[in-house]
Amino acid sequence: MSDTPASPSTPGEAPRLSVNVDHVATLRQARRALYPDPLEAARVAEAAGATGITVHLRVDRRHVQDDDVARLRRAVAGKLNLEMAPDEEMIRVAETLRPHQVSLVPERPDEVTTEGGLDLTVHAARVEAAAMRLTAAEVAVSVFLDPDPVQVEALAAVGHRAAETGARITGFEINTDAYTRAEGEARKHELARVRAAASLGAQRGLKVYAGHGLTTENVAPIAAVPEIEELNIGHFLVARAVIVGMDRAVREMLAAMRAGREARGT
Repeated sequence: MSDTPASPSTPGEAPRLSVNVDHVATLRQARRALYPDPLEAARVAEAAGATGITVHLRVDRRHVQDDDVARLRRAVAGKLNLEMAPDEEMIRVAETLRPHQVSLVPERPDEVTTEGGLDLTVHAARVEAAAMRLTAAEVAVSVFLDPDPVQVEALAAVGHRAAETGARITGFEINTDAYTRAEGEARKHELARVRAAASLGAQRGLKVYAGHGLTTENVAPIAAVPEIEELNIGHFLVARAVIVGMDRAVREMLAAMRAGREARGT
């Protein structure tokens, strides 16, 4: 497997933070300029305590470009996590650029952002085929899933079949979008779904990550879920960085994540 620098978080520690710098590229592409540079943002994020960098290379290249991924792969100190659709073009890119990890996500051309997890009751064969090729390229494989036990069990089944051919699916990222949008009792329900998915995934031998819509105001309960090793957060951090800078934005998020994990033990 690839030379992934990040090590698993241990019980009691806050999850690691992977900063998604997509929207630094969005700001750059708004003027087709050379700035701001996602690589510069990644370096500041890592210096502030992030242990990984995430980018979503979309088929339409609306923000992140292939060269951004190549430069990040050479330069980041932590894990480079590449989000992408499980289609032929993207798999070829990943085979060439070899990020530390690929996170397979659904993608529609007209969506503003990723709208849900990958449905493995429909796309299991595509994920299995992608895992075979990415494993051969020494790239770790994760899948973006809704917090649904049916999807987690389906991923475990896909991973088992893939393992028979020498391929490996190392983990999955829980889609926290519904949790972040809910309020009151509905949010408690969504948090329970996240907790159940995380527990089931860990029982099935999968690394558990989470992300989508997380902010310093809502991250603590997610950071408190003991099985979650890493949070992938982008839009909020870039938006906050516009006001206070990336260094402070990352440090604020890490503090909120630590508070969430510490509160769980009290």
